[in-house]
Amino acid sequence: MRAGDALLLILLGATLAGLGADAASGGAIGAWLQANLPTLGRQAGAGLSWIGLILSPLLALPLIAGIWGRFAGLPAPASAMLRRGALAIDTVNTAIADMARWAALALVVVTAVIVVQRYVFGLSFTRLQESVIYLHSALFLLTSAAALLQGGHVRVDILYGKLSERGRAWTDLAGTYLALIPMCWLILMTSSGYVGSAWRILERSRESDGLPLVFLLKTLIPVFAVMMIFQGASMAARAALTLAGRPAPPAQGEYAKQEL
Repeated sequence: MRAGDALLLILLGATLAGLGADAASGGAIGAWLQANLPTLGRQAGAGLSWIGLILSPLLALPLIAGIWGRFAGLPAPASAMLRRGALAIDTVNTAIADMARWAALALVVVTAVIVVQRYVFGLSFTRLQESVIYLHSALFLLTSAAALLQGGHVRVDILYGKLSERGRAWTDLAGTYLALIPMCWLILMTSSGYVGSAWRILERSRESDGLPLVFLLKTLIPVFAVMMIFQGASMAARAALTLAGRPAPPAQGEYAKQEL
């Protein structure tokens, strides 16, 4: 079983267990969550923000290692650390993308059901229609980091393909620190209030019969930004190893063979 499939089963199992426990308690668990989830979400968000702020200087390590390794060589322990870090990030992001890939199948099935219901039976269910937005968002936001790993993002290639291996490494290193990480950091900063407001009121659909999980949908925005920052760090680690003349983990190889 692939890691993403196991992750999806765990998530579904936990959800079903929670619903069962709520039903057995007569809705007590749901009422408790309704009353306390905004506070828990705010505390978790604040804690994660501090953790991210404290650990953010570590993002500069691949840049330092790349410059140092190009001109002075990179010690074996530092090379091993960069390699393990890149592989760990790749594994996590690939597992999440593996899980999210099922949203593509669900998106096709749900869209087909909606069309048949509307044009054959004359029926319309708001929750089913809104689920298309959730599935579409999850599919693209949770697989973007793995797509970056596999070179699946759009690249306007004028010079990159003509550069040497070290030239491409310098380009990846510069692009990561001048474009990718700053943009994702901007997304995190600008979305914090937006997502925080949704959690404060546990925002739900504007339609009375819509899905009550808009706050979770909006949470995918900072999750996407964090995943992309980590994947950028993995890309920078590969570039640093290449500049130092050390073997880097394959950016596509076996990962590119995986279906997303």
